[in-house]
Amino acid sequence: MTLLPGVRSATVDTDRLRMHYLEAGTGPTLVLLHGNLSTGRFHEHLMPALAARFRVLAPDMRGFGDTEPKALDATRGLGDWADDLHALLGALDLSEPPHLVGWSTAGAAIATYARQWPVASLTFLDPVSPYGYGGVFADGTPAHADYAGSGGGGANPEVVARIDAGDTSADSPFTVRSMLRALYWSPSFTLPAEREDILVAEVLKTLTGPDGYPGDATSSPNWPGVAPGTRGILNALSPKYCHWADIVDLDPKPPILWTHGTADLVVSDASPLDFGVLGAGGVVPDWPGADVYPAQPMVTQIRTVLQEYAARGGSVRMEMFEGSGHGPHVDAADAWLAVLQDFLPS
Repeated sequence: MTLLPGVRSATVDTDRLRMHYLEAGTGPTLVLLHGNLSTGRFHEHLMPALAARFRVLAPDMRGFGDTEPKALDATRGLGDWADDLHALLGALDLSEPPHLVGWSTAGAAIATYARQWPVASLTFLDPVSPYGYGGVFADGTPAHADYAGSGGGGANPEVVARIDAGDTSADSPFTVRSMLRALYWSPSFTLPAEREDILVAEVLKTLTGPDGYPGDATSSPNWPGVAPGTRGILNALSPKYCHWADIVDLDPKPPILWTHGTADLVVSDASPLDFGVLGAGGVVPDWPGADVYPAQPMVTQIRTVLQEYAARGGSVRMEMFEGSGHGPHVDAADAWLAVLQDFLPS
């Protein structure tokens, strides 16, 4: 594994699982947590600059990368990820409250962590909604009691098949390379070819199946016919199990930075991955209508919860990155890094 200068690769046995992580620098602990279908290497390019002030860690979370492939209990939401992170910090003898950055799925993980252990700060990077992903109204109320339309059953089976086949091509919209280009970054952004190859290879390490991506599923009498199971990452993101709106109750309240790309197609008020949007567009037939199954206003939900956090005495900084996609830390890396550096204490 060829890494950027100053970045090291290591593996440690914790009391929960064997975890692989990247590390750089010395000083206060700063942890960069990746999201779904990614690994710690999606943060590697940020680490040399941050290493001047922090001991930076970018672990591969359960189900991804070179960390031991163990099943994820979706009924705990992102509780397994939060506990795994705490076990990692313990194994490395890092006891001071860490600064946590959570991208996408990991937004729920860092919020879950902060409900259990002290943190120095929280940075939400295009996080999953505080009410999970799919099938809820603006206030988090589920469209159906069984949370139909969320969880592992919503994954495209061709995506899983292409990962299992180790497909590095862009021959289909459902290959890893095509999804990186279409969903992760701004359409106007192009990764250097060597870097894109590295990130494609990282995603292809994903643990697939009922214990990993996408997870298991159950049938439902409610539209669109599938409901969440109990295992794997997409079920952990279902509103049935994933909810971090209660972050407003934290006491004390760590400072929060929320950064988001305005052209994010994954976490959006009109995401093309949301069954409410797919139904309204006729892509999934027999949509019951917006009064029964609306598009989930994910960004609005994030903003509302963080505004309440501020109203209750917390410090919140919000930064929108115009034209950026789901990963402004990549497609607007310099600008995003400057915001993070300014937010973190000197």
